[in-house]
Order: sequence, then C-alpha cells, then structure tokens
Amino acid sequence: MFTGIVEELGEIAAVDPVPGGARIAVRASTVTSDLAHGDSVSVNGVCLTAVGTTRERFTVDVVDETLRRSTLGGLDVGDRVNLERAMALGDRLGGHVVQGHVDATGTLVDSDDEGLTRISLPERLSVYLVEKGSVTVDGVSLTVVEAGDDEFSVALIPTTRELTTLGLRARGDRVNIEVDALAKHVERLLRPQLDRLARTGTAGAVDNGEGRE
Repeated sequence: MFTGIVEELGEIAAVDPVPGGARIAVRASTVTSDLAHGDSVSVNGVCLTAVGTTRERFTVDVVDETLRRSTLGGLDVGDRVNLERAMALGDRLGGHVVQGHVDATGTLVDSDDEGLTRISLPERLSVYLVEKGSVTVDGVSLTVVEAGDDEFSVALIPTTRELTTLGLRARGDRVNIEVDALAKHVERLLRPQLDRLARTGTAGAVDNGEGRE
C-alpha cells in the first residue's frame, strides 16, 4: 500500500526485454536507502517488486500485462519516474490509500499557468470520481477539482510540479490513473441493491437486511 506522496524522482537506467515482459533498472538515492529484494515500490503509480537493489539503483521485472495497461511500456532510458516506497504502519498518511494497481491510462488535455490540469479518462471510471475526492495520477495523490463524464481536473501546486513528473508532462502525454479503491468497494456492495431496484422499479425502497423501510 502507498499514500501517493512521491518521495523522489528517479531516472530509467536500462530497459531490457525478458521473456514475458521487461526488466527495468531505475537510478535513485532516497528509496534505495532501505529498499531490499522483494520489497514493493511504486514507479509512476504502478506497484512493482524490487528484484535487485544497490545504493544507487534498483531493478524490477514488469510483465507484459502491466506494460500494456500502463505507461511503463513506453519508458526509455533517461525518462524520469515518480518513486514511493510502500508505507509503514505508524507513518502519517499524507495522501490517501493507494494500491498501485493502475485502472487505466488517461491523456493530459491541457494545463494552465495556475496549475489547473484537465485529464481524460475512460467513461467507465468517471463514476468513481467526485468533486474534492481523491485520485492518483502517475502515483501522485491528488484532489479532484471537477469530475466530468470523460475527464476530470486537478490543481497542481508548485511543489507537485517541481518534485514529480507531472511538471514535465505536456498536452497529449499519457498518464497512469488509479481511482479510489474504497469507491469501487462501495459500488460492489451496492450494485445488487441498485440492480434489484432497477428491475422492480421500487426506487426509494432499501433493503437493510431486516426488511424494507
């Protein structure tokens, strides 16, 4: 689990094809201070497992499925990436609960001088975004300003633009998106009730397990 508070900007040192995916080496200095073999690390919002670590870099194996479903498949040597180690129990939760499981990629639509940034996303994910709710973009925990049917906006403060890859993004760039996992769980719990109400046309009747009220 992560918080979406990026610890440092890393740099891709190598991308080597391997059977079923790729092995990626990342230069870093902060996250490698205590990163061990088998530890989880977030790279641009994707939860990966360190398979090799030194004080100056770490390596991860990325399967084809992840390369297809995230922006990691487009990484090249020299690209900058957002890095975060898994959170530890007892730490302050500065962002929100982030799993590192990318739901989809979106596209940066535009960004103004004040940092207001619009990002497109698949319409199927729009139900999970609400005004002032949380969303993760390239591993960065952000607050939704406006939520539309096929896009949303966030406000990037100067610190976020300076310390993460979001300050390097341009119009048309793809980004990884992870919606709030709690919102997905709530929908899953309510879906049988909503489907039943839709079938019976009894809107307003809620079954609380002890009969309707």
